[in-house]
Amino acid sequence: MRFDLSNGSPGALTRFLNAVHPGVVINCAGATRGGARELTRHNTVAVATVCESLRRSGCGARLVQIGCSAEYGPSQPGSSTAEDAVPRPGGPYGVSKLAATELVLGSGLDAVVLRVFSPVGPGTPAGSPLGRLAEAMRRAMQSGESELKLSGLGVQRDFVDVRDVARAVHAASLSAAQGVVNIGSGRAVRLREAASVLARVAGFGGALHEIDGPPGRVPAAAGHIPAPAHPHGTAHAHATAHGHAPAHPQAAGEHGGVPGGSGNATTYPYPDGCGSWQQADVRTARDRLGWRSRIPLEESLADIWMEAACRI
Repeated sequence: MRFDLSNGSPGALTRFLNAVHPGVVINCAGATRGGARELTRHNTVAVATVCESLRRSGCGARLVQIGCSAEYGPSQPGSSTAEDAVPRPGGPYGVSKLAATELVLGSGLDAVVLRVFSPVGPGTPAGSPLGRLAEAMRRAMQSGESELKLSGLGVQRDFVDVRDVARAVHAASLSAAQGVVNIGSGRAVRLREAASVLARVAGFGGALHEIDGPPGRVPAAAGHIPAPAHPHGTAHAHATAHGHAPAHPQAAGEHGGVPGGSGNATTYPYPDGCGSWQQADVRTARDRLGWRSRIPLEESLADIWMEAACRI
């Protein structure tokens, strides 16, 4: 059944729920790009429709809502954000997701909201920051460029593999947990470090130069000597960080293209409104869901690279 949650009638969805009588409803629908009105329609109004339909139905289904770390907004560097932190979203995307969370928590339903931090791994869109980095690296290797210029790698985010997120959703659907539960690795990683790991798993032997970062260069791979640069062998990229992307890791307002060769800078604005640091306190997920992340970032990045390398 195809149903537009942002425009559809709660009554129509109620009839469908009564017909199929699900035990659990998992809401991953939403938008990450667009203006405030569009984000509100797809992320907030849609959730209101889901909640109202479940209230009207007789199925008694449990609701698992996928929230995101953008609801918290900026965090103090070095801190771990727990579920009781006061949310201060820094942009319309986070505001729309926080409003959805409040709707779920106030609905009276048997419901839990999973606040997912920065999902990575298989299926990461080519338009997301890490997806674009992988694409830039693929093109650099394909054209024989020995240097990749990057910027915006100073932010730190808590990356969690999408397969671990799926396990968390499954655990939440079977548990009695309610309220908000953070889903993350519990460790903030600088994008600079992620770029170096991506270069290593890709086998990129060139140099990664950070344009707006600290002096020096980011080594392409530990233990590997970068190939010498040549005058026309430089690709440029810009990747600022994104705190979260629920089902579709692209931030509101994102634009820019893939590097097209020497001298062409690619812009990767990632306005998640989360500042320079985000790290999840994941003790609630451990204690109430019996969940913790398992898949290391290197494996997630290897899967991103595999998909980029196979892209034609």
